[in-house]
Amino acid sequence: MTESSPTPARKISFVSLGCPKALVDSERIITRLRAEGYELTRTHAGADAVVVNTCGFLDSAKAESLAAIGAALNENGKVIVTGCMGAEPEQITQAYPGVLAISGPQAYESVMEAVHQAAPPAHDPFLDLVPEQGVKLTPRHYAYLKISEGCNNTCSFCIIPSLRGKLVSRPAGDVLREAEKLVKAGVKELLVISQDTSAYGIDLRYAESPFMDRSVRAKFLDLTRELADLGAWVRLHYVYPYPHVDEVVELMAESGARGNLLPYLDIPFQHASPSVLKAMKRPGNQEKTLERVKAWRQICPDLTLRSTFIVGFPGETEDDFEMLLDWIGEARLDRVGAFKYEPVKGAAANDLGLQIVPDEVKERRYKRFMEKQQAISAQILKNKVGKRLQVIIDSVEGLTAKGRSRSDAPEIDGNVFVSSRRPLRVGDIVTVKIDQASAYDLHGTAV
Repeated sequence: MTESSPTPARKISFVSLGCPKALVDSERIITRLRAEGYELTRTHAGADAVVVNTCGFLDSAKAESLAAIGAALNENGKVIVTGCMGAEPEQITQAYPGVLAISGPQAYESVMEAVHQAAPPAHDPFLDLVPEQGVKLTPRHYAYLKISEGCNNTCSFCIIPSLRGKLVSRPAGDVLREAEKLVKAGVKELLVISQDTSAYGIDLRYAESPFMDRSVRAKFLDLTRELADLGAWVRLHYVYPYPHVDEVVELMAESGARGNLLPYLDIPFQHASPSVLKAMKRPGNQEKTLERVKAWRQICPDLTLRSTFIVGFPGETEDDFEMLLDWIGEARLDRVGAFKYEPVKGAAANDLGLQIVPDEVKERRYKRFMEKQQAISAQILKNKVGKRLQVIIDSVEGLTAKGRSRSDAPEIDGNVFVSSRRPLRVGDIVTVKIDQASAYDLHGTAV
């Protein structure tokens, strides 16, 4: 009697586009795929199906998503589409009527149903295994932790609420259990994300949920405190400057220079001109925002502030733009990114009736903005020369390594280039004496 060989595992090729929130969606789908025995392959050719997780925030992102779908169809033919662009399926079907299925963001069940139809799973108990923390698309030493979905804001330039819906917060106990598993699996840095992190728990009325031997409120401050006690760095992203953020800044100050709650806030200010902020439907009193920034720095002098801004929004005048330049000159934010405004189909900004800023004007303003911020960043980093900073190592080549200080988030901020007498390891957190600074990066020696 011959023993039958196991059925080969079905192969799925996966494309993940868009922001870290979409990346978390991809991780959850991939975890489900691996749990059911599917094998992931890096090439479309030869795969049983291709899943494309799309981004639909800007027209350029939609074009990238459509190109990825087209490439998958050409190389494979069996394509399943999900993600933000899937919330408006007609754009996809018009371009590619041959896709197998389309679903919107967070539609994990719909994706799995489509995969099952395209490539029924071949069960094998030796393959149907996943790590307890799930499958991650980030390096082993850091992970994104999504605490809520959707958004209650109605910014005129944004269609995220129509794509992802209103705010839906996860119970605090669920978030903390996921974070605990990640830390146990070796994650050294938790990057907390959502559409509006400081609004966390409002929809739940801050309800308590069990974690370990206690109950934890679904409140920004409470969740942050608990996360910081798990042993990994905690970095907060997409935080709107609501008054209760002051309490979290106080918690950062209490944590001290070596505490796990990093003195870092990623706050999307978007602009400084009251008229532009009003058109954007965002809080429009930049003087109060400056007062809050100054107050935070008094509470926590080591606080790093990063932000993003939009130049060339409809109706933005030269005076508005000059006000923005003056504002960043006074605020002296540590890390800043800027985007030239792109009209997004379905966004309320398209119907404001405001004068469109010509592309060449947008480009000039963008360059002026970045030149001014570059000078600010260079001065801030120059002041760090001679200091000793904690650095988490992201990559190693011989006796040199590339990492990030407590002031730097992966992929969006600067790097610290480290020389050492002994080889360092990815994920190490080391003390580095800073020897040199450029406009965005630091260079130093491991102590």
